[in-house]
Amino acid sequence: MKLFNCTHCQQVVYFENDSCERCNHALGFDATQQQMVALKPLGKHGKQWVAVHDQAEGTAYKHCANHAQQACNWLLPADANETLCQACSLNRTIPKLSEPEHITRWQNLEKAKHRLVFSLLQLGLPIVSKTENEETGLAFDFLADEQKPKGKKVLTGHDNGLITINIKEADDVEREMARRNMHEVYRTLLGHFRHEVGHYYWDRLIDNSPHLEECRRLFGDERADYAEALQKHYDQGAPADWNEHFISAYATTHPWEDWAETWAHYLHIVDTLQTALAYRIRVNPRVSEEADHLSTTITEDPYRLEDFAAIMEQWLPLSLALNSLNQSMGLPDAYPFVIPPAVVEKLAFIHRVCRKAGRPSPS
Repeated sequence: MKLFNCTHCQQVVYFENDSCERCNHALGFDATQQQMVALKPLGKHGKQWVAVHDQAEGTAYKHCANHAQQACNWLLPADANETLCQACSLNRTIPKLSEPEHITRWQNLEKAKHRLVFSLLQLGLPIVSKTENEETGLAFDFLADEQKPKGKKVLTGHDNGLITINIKEADDVEREMARRNMHEVYRTLLGHFRHEVGHYYWDRLIDNSPHLEECRRLFGDERADYAEALQKHYDQGAPADWNEHFISAYATTHPWEDWAETWAHYLHIVDTLQTALAYRIRVNPRVSEEADHLSTTITEDPYRLEDFAAIMEQWLPLSLALNSLNQSMGLPDAYPFVIPPAVVEKLAFIHRVCRKAGRPSPS
């Protein structure tokens, strides 16, 4: 994630901000330019806004309709027929907002989803909603268990471009209980979005593509029966040597899950490195000469690096530093994973696929 600045007073602002703390101008995110824009009202009714003091000065905007629920700070052109921004237009179902706790959970879901969409825009990957193309588009259902027949629970997952997320995952307590019950070392709302969208992009970028054979060599043959593989995983668990070949125990379940888990980690890595770049982070531990391999200076945007090896050279020192900082705060490791060579090869493959499929995005 990038750092942004208020285009009126240059104050540092953040991705979710909707006003500047210094000059009090309203802010909104222009996804086309991928920048935060300072705004002033256009007219008396506050439904349209105009950009101030930047290269887009005078550009007229309106807020996404979900801004009214404090669920979105993205902008649309003032004359757009649409009422929802690019990220919110991907929603097929949102929770019933008559329940107060649903509003908070939905806001948390949108925060994570907007960060996901920002990453996809940075990669230049195609983002098509099911409203535009029912067959190949992407959509989200954010559902509560109460919306299912009695005794049934909403299962988070992906099916032909439709990503369903149980809104309980947006509650920290519920999610931590699930993490413990599933014996997971890491479970985050943003991680769910990254994992499930990985399934979607397998369909879009790998299936019936020139990448398919190499993907099968690295991840396995996806034609293996998924239901049988899932049941076997729940019955027998992961192989004893799973950490030599996979990023997580769950990745051993089936080639599709290996791809989705590895895809999620790819997004973890590049987005965290971009944040480190925004803060000009340098890691240079003063321990001994043998610690040189733990040194790095983040100088390039990982979304624009061709060479994945350069990304990994930066990620190892940064992730170790992040873990040490968390431990000093009495928190769990920020990145509790070891990346073996087999997984590095898988990550590099995903990087190549994304580079080939992506279009240049605004820097």
